[in-house]
Amino acid sequence: MNKKLVKILSLVSVLSLFTVGCNNGGSSAQSSDKKVKIEYWHVNAETQGGKSVDKLVEEFNKQSDTVEVVAKYNPDMYKGLLQNFQAEAATGSTPDLIQVGWSFLDYFSNNFAYTKSQDIIDKYFPEDKTFLEDNFLPNILDLAKNSEGSQVGIPYSLSTPVLYINKDILKECGLDENGPRTWEQVQKFAKTIKEKSKKYGVYIQEPADNWATQALLESNGARMIADGKATFASEKGIEAYEAYADMVKNEEALHISWDEGVQSFINGEVGMLYTTIARRASIQEGASFDVAAVNSPVWEGEDVRLPAGGCFLAITAQDEEKQKAAWEFQKYLYNVESMAEWTIGTGYVPPRKDVAEAKNGLKDFLKENEMMKAATSQIEGVVSWTSFPGDAGLEAEQILLDTRDQILGGKISAKDGLTDAQNKINKLLEKQ
Repeated sequence: MNKKLVKILSLVSVLSLFTVGCNNGGSSAQSSDKKVKIEYWHVNAETQGGKSVDKLVEEFNKQSDTVEVVAKYNPDMYKGLLQNFQAEAATGSTPDLIQVGWSFLDYFSNNFAYTKSQDIIDKYFPEDKTFLEDNFLPNILDLAKNSEGSQVGIPYSLSTPVLYINKDILKECGLDENGPRTWEQVQKFAKTIKEKSKKYGVYIQEPADNWATQALLESNGARMIADGKATFASEKGIEAYEAYADMVKNEEALHISWDEGVQSFINGEVGMLYTTIARRASIQEGASFDVAAVNSPVWEGEDVRLPAGGCFLAITAQDEEKQKAAWEFQKYLYNVESMAEWTIGTGYVPPRKDVAEAKNGLKDFLKENEMMKAATSQIEGVVSWTSFPGDAGLEAEQILLDTRDQILGGKISAKDGLTDAQNKINKLLEKQ
């Protein structure tokens, strides 16, 4: 396991929590000639923090006399955001502050123009000179350093996958209401739920990334990448994917979009949901049944390996006035109250070292919310979200997404699909 992540996540565990709409909108505040307007690009749909984004932006705009922020939601997660960024950059236009997923750290820093927050601080905000060192532990800041050691941005959120369970359905089907502990048990639970209730047994998230797929394969002993080469088409990787595909084929697991899958669980149509703890808030609010979150399953005889989800914030403004405005908004997002709002509204863990114990932070919230415990207890199993080296990031991710759809759609076997995808990605990597 990545030593840096072990240190980071061990420190984060002290916080006793872990959890990953808005359309194109931001605040309803009217633009003023005196205000510098900036765009904040994010990936948070209404069911995954979009409401919190809107609230934070609205509150910032009300209290700022100099800056107006417009939040822009980007579908298809971090891959979609960077694709949209590429298109905008080609026209000479760019956002000013963006979320960047951990798996795209090197790809982003290699292909896009950004300015380090500390450089902007040193140039325009001497009063904030020690803001980063005062509020973030060094190894947490290291999460947003690229392979060359450059502080590309500031960590904003962390998450892990958990298994949400409908305890009512499990009890009705004669299953342990505490849920399965292994993927083999997930298969048995899903089969029983389908046979006895005619409902689907499980939904495994399918956004525009392979975060959950990495957890499924690597918790069976496979590795997405080793020694600079894709290695996921191993015997263990194929075995895990075949089990997943078989559940879909037998209609024990759903194969639909992420939002549809989560909503199907909330509607009581699916017994189990495998997705990020960052969906906690919307699931708690929407479910009318007895819902719980349990640890991510592991394959029998293997060690659990869970990719760290979430993002860092990077300043991409090109104009000096907008760079200054971007820092003012970024600093606001990192104050204790904003960090607490972000965590309560999503489930993401805050990177600031003092939020958990602060009375105006999360102290009371953590005492009351039991669902957080699932993610905190599996911290030692967290590993880096695979980042393919060089400039291959977006293309490699798309190859894996296409492969997922082909395998789960029954168009190709797991063995053939993964082998072909691995060969294609390795050809890309050879060109780096």
